[in-house]
Amino acid sequence: MNFKFNHIQHIGIPVTDLNISEKFYQKLGFENVMASGFDHNGERGKMAMMQKGDMIIEIYQFPDAELDKIRNRADGHVDHVAFDVDDIDLAFSELKNASFRIIEEAPVFLPFWKNGCKYFNILGPNNERLEFNQIL
Repeated sequence: MNFKFNHIQHIGIPVTDLNISEKFYQKLGFENVMASGFDHNGERGKMAMMQKGDMIIEIYQFPDAELDKIRNRADGHVDHVAFDVDDIDLAFSELKNASFRIIEEAPVFLPFWKNGCKYFNILGPNNERLEFNQIL
């Protein structure tokens, strides 16, 4: 692969109550450095990027219709690991040409951070999601 992996950008964790989770991570010394909403199956969810030093954890709450899926788990779970890349389009092209299982048909724009970001996910051999993300 010729595209540049910089570092793990963030780890995404679905939560059942964003406010409670935000307070939990603040007690650990994390700071909310960005909050936003997102569309999911025609409804609105919400998220926060919690940062401590170089570490970022994305906590997000799906709309009410999806919360039971999270509540009914016996344990918590990490939804995805995101890698920071310099060129999202190059990363997408190279991974597609190398026959990786890409979930999205093209990089997706989100209005996160100051100028937005673009991302896409691939599936690993055990269906783990690996996200590639470029902050614009």
